[in-house]
Amino acid sequence: MSTEPETTEDAEPGTPTGGAQTEEAQGDAADAGQVSEAEAELRAQQAERERIAQRKAEKSAPIESGGKLSGKAADLLAAVRAVESGEKPAAAVFAEPESAPRRSAPEPVRRPQPVADGAVTAVAAPAPEAVQAVRAVLGEGGAPEVLAPQVAEALGEGAEERLRADPWQLLRIAGVRPEQADGFARALLGAECGPDDERRGRAVTVWLLEQAALAGHTALEMPALVAALAQRGVPDPDRAVQDTIAEGEALVFQDALEETGAPAPARAEDAEDAEEDEEDEARPVRLLVGLERYALAEESLADGLARLANSAPEQDGSAGEWERAAASAQGAAGELIRAVAAHGLVLHTGGAASLAEPAALLTAAHSLGLRAWAAAHGPVGRTRFAALVPRSGTAEAAPGASSADADSPSAPVCTVAGLLAGSEGPGRDADGALNLDLLVVLDAPQLDVETAALLTESLPDGARLVLAGDPAVLWSVGPGRVFADLLAARICPQVASRQPDPGPLGELVSGIGIGELNQVEAPGKEVVIVPVRDAGEAVHRTVQLVADSVPRAIGVPAEQTQVITPGHGGAVGTRALNAALKERLNPGPGRFGGFDPGDRVVHSPTPGRVLPGTVVKADTEGLHLSCEGEAVVVPRERVEQSVRHGWALTAHQAVGSRWPAVVVVLPGDAAQALSRPWVYTAFGRADRHLSVVHGVEQALPKAVAEVPAKPRTTRLPVLLAPQVGGS
Repeated sequence: MSTEPETTEDAEPGTPTGGAQTEEAQGDAADAGQVSEAEAELRAQQAERERIAQRKAEKSAPIESGGKLSGKAADLLAAVRAVESGEKPAAAVFAEPESAPRRSAPEPVRRPQPVADGAVTAVAAPAPEAVQAVRAVLGEGGAPEVLAPQVAEALGEGAEERLRADPWQLLRIAGVRPEQADGFARALLGAECGPDDERRGRAVTVWLLEQAALAGHTALEMPALVAALAQRGVPDPDRAVQDTIAEGEALVFQDALEETGAPAPARAEDAEDAEEDEEDEARPVRLLVGLERYALAEESLADGLARLANSAPEQDGSAGEWERAAASAQGAAGELIRAVAAHGLVLHTGGAASLAEPAALLTAAHSLGLRAWAAAHGPVGRTRFAALVPRSGTAEAAPGASSADADSPSAPVCTVAGLLAGSEGPGRDADGALNLDLLVVLDAPQLDVETAALLTESLPDGARLVLAGDPAVLWSVGPGRVFADLLAARICPQVASRQPDPGPLGELVSGIGIGELNQVEAPGKEVVIVPVRDAGEAVHRTVQLVADSVPRAIGVPAEQTQVITPGHGGAVGTRALNAALKERLNPGPGRFGGFDPGDRVVHSPTPGRVLPGTVVKADTEGLHLSCEGEAVVVPRERVEQSVRHGWALTAHQAVGSRWPAVVVVLPGDAAQALSRPWVYTAFGRADRHLSVVHGVEQALPKAVAEVPAKPRTTRLPVLLAPQVGGS
């Protein structure tokens, strides 16, 4: 069974099979005068990445990581180039590097201008002649010719020549593996092809870093990368890494590590005397290699977070007014309001019931005249949170932007994607900053480094940022673990909710969060366990629960019941379950690309985004969907890549949403996919009723008790430490 995320140990992180959530889903422009939400989001991200790249180009020094690269790390790039020129041997390149000095927080950099709908021209599709030329090369090498459009787009101008000159460029296409690229290269190059080809070494190095990013890492430690290259048959892994860095296809970093039990820093007057001792006893360091896009995003995020944590927020409202608002709030909501009154960056943790506290903060901020907004991970979370926040005339939406409630244009709640794209929320000012004083980001564990960097760089000076979420759920689909890193770094106030989720479901999920799978009393059939012996029985019982048992016994209709399973493939994956559920709940010929009106679907307009919806109709424009009340049209050529049936989802696709009833399917072959965060996330999606189709026996309590979240390699804590003086 294909599981999510699918990873191997340390050296070679694998690729999560997130289906519609992780596949490319970039929309094409319908016409020059109208740009879709997906395109607007992609353009906003593209503009921000160009800005970050420009910042890097303006730096004259090497990339910093707790300090400017020095010692062996600074020598590494020079050594690589010297090796290639023949001036220096490569023997000492990967020796133990020295420590680096800390850096102080840089001056904030002005954010980009807002991206207007007509300001960016949509990326043109490859010319038919270019696609045909690439198709001929693919056919000559025995590769699937259907990949031609993707290859032509990925390689750009001269794609045919580039592919013929370096067949391993095929690894840039999602889903292609090294052994497949090797076969293609052998067919094209013949006797010239060999495992020691430097082109192969560079391509496999980049591919491994891409796989690491898909598994959540923003970089890989040098020993892990070298070991993974050796496993992939690269004869000289060190040289392959050197070549990749020299060609600018990857970056190298030296991160200083804190020693446990280290003595307190020396006094300023002793610094001179201690300098020689520090050289002799350098702090431990680690050498990392990463792709440029994630390295720059992580640096930009660290700069933005440090700016917020180190700066005093604008004094909107007197101290007395803030204190009166805090005193009138209940529980931890008062603590949250006090923390936000005095700090630019605040973290809030808690389960579903704790959302009342950010809602109280938003209400208090509006009463003080602040332009305050909340942003949820998806439309379901947006709608749920909007119901907790009283309507306010102070939250003015940008012209043409949608809101969380059609009957309340001023509802101060949007989605993160809509906020960044400008299709929701307050809009931006002339400097490109968001028109707000306070932003509360819900579902914060779902922020990857690129999205988080976009958010922080978009906030105006003096604004306040609150990151709120449940730290026990699955981390983001994209690379990084932003919320977890910030909680561990302790650079800003943290407010923990003391409001537990209610009822038997709340008791069950709370126990899972601390590693205990408890048997709870469920007098109202809030929790039901359905044992199964094999995959066929699991599918049968799942369909029976959704179509008959839950509606009859619990009173929740099938359209409000969500099925969650560990992976997409296999006999009890989302594909098999969705096919069985469609046959029972909405049978039809699937004449619109496999879909019929009334089908439940998930739409992924961009990688990492999942919009639950229902098929309305199909015509020459494309597939018409209704996603949380919003009309969405998916062009015909994008349907296959960006739309999937949605009666059954993976836990990653379901995170950020909740349903009245949830059926979690755990077939026997799912044991290896289970972890405490996965079980916590899946079980926690249910509001009123949870059925567990249980075929993993003791693997379930073992996963809850013994299998924590898989570690991710990130640089954010090291980047933050020297920038934030204290909290």
